[in-house]
Amino acid sequence: MPDFPTLAKLAEDLESGRTTSRKLVEACIARIADPAGEGQRAFIHVDKDAALAAADAMDGLRKVKAAPSRYAGIPVSIKDLFDIKGQVTRAGSRALDDSSPAEQDAPTVARLRKAGFVVIGRTNMTEFAYSGIGINPHYGTPKGVWNRAAGHVPGGSSSGAAVSVLDGMAHGALGTDTGGSCRIPAAYNGIVGYKPTQRRVPLDGAVPLSFSLDSIGPLARSVSCCAILDAVLANEPIVPLKPRPVKGMRLAVPTTIALDDLDAAVAETFERALKSLADHGAIIERIEMAEFHDIGPMNAKGGFAASESYAWHRYLITSKGDVYDPRVSVRIMRGEAQSAADYIDLLHERRSLIARVNARIAPYDALVLPTTANTPPKISDLADDKAFTRENLRALRNCTLINMIDGCAISVPAHREGDVPVGLMLAGAGGSDRRIFELAAGMEAVIRV
Repeated sequence: MPDFPTLAKLAEDLESGRTTSRKLVEACIARIADPAGEGQRAFIHVDKDAALAAADAMDGLRKVKAAPSRYAGIPVSIKDLFDIKGQVTRAGSRALDDSSPAEQDAPTVARLRKAGFVVIGRTNMTEFAYSGIGINPHYGTPKGVWNRAAGHVPGGSSSGAAVSVLDGMAHGALGTDTGGSCRIPAAYNGIVGYKPTQRRVPLDGAVPLSFSLDSIGPLARSVSCCAILDAVLANEPIVPLKPRPVKGMRLAVPTTIALDDLDAAVAETFERALKSLADHGAIIERIEMAEFHDIGPMNAKGGFAASESYAWHRYLITSKGDVYDPRVSVRIMRGEAQSAADYIDLLHERRSLIARVNARIAPYDALVLPTTANTPPKISDLADDKAFTRENLRALRNCTLINMIDGCAISVPAHREGDVPVGLMLAGAGGSDRRIFELAAGMEAVIRV
């Protein structure tokens, strides 16, 4: 795969005149259109004319030293979950085909535009963001990076987002993460994905899956790239990311649930990464997290995702349930059986869980665990519903632990070049976003040795 540049390198090239926004956008559009590539499956809509017009505008502003940021002119993709003014937001579904076009951009899209990023198009996704695998029966499934001839899943639900970055069809992507939807496709494709503390980035203008768990985050090529995009999305200043030295990092590996049933390649890669961190001076402690045992029972009836998605979908699914992906609709309908009392219990139980976990992890800089229990399965192996459900749960499990504790987390590639992609997840309590970025930046190169 080509080694595409980071946002920092692109900014340098734009500032020096080595490239222009128009050239970047034209190159991305060409890759999307390449019949031998994944563009036709990675994107649901490409806004070619608007993207080129925006590129020309950014080039003009740069010439008169009025570019809104160093990153003005860099093309990014937008998950089909977000409103873009004048476009229909379909959320990877056919059930919203006849919806009215959005009257304004989602705040996150508007913030990217304000910084000068060029919106190149809407990326494919699991229908209504309800799966960690990334299969979409309506618009096709883009193949992930691993063994493309055989066709492995891209991860979900931000499937097209990850593939757009991986294949240079965009240089950053806007995704969402309810139970791993930024981190899983990042792990499966050897890139970086970030789930912020939920309250930092507004959810308005995005079709919801779970009001309690939804987070909006970036997918990109490096920790620094994600930190830049995260700052824009959170409407915070973009400040240089200072990597923390690995020596002296205090890292906790939760042995409860997070290390169960790992594919051999995941277990081997994870242990090798831990050894490298320890060799460089990190203090690593394996700890029991008894609190994680509470999460399974909390989700036994479908949890927040089922109850809150059913509340949003109940009228639409009544009239258009026949056009839903059955694997999505069956999960939404689990919410119908939950009572108000069940939901109130969930709220109380989660509040207690967050407090107990935060107290447990307070002595450490971060938790470190595999992003997913599995490596990306073959698309053809998931035709059977039982196989799909099994691998979907294995993909989501570790990431969901962090959403349930209202934390923040990043997935960083941990595999060696040529090996099956495996992500290492670094996670912390809500509000520790900057520390997680600094830690991840410090260990980014070390863990792949």
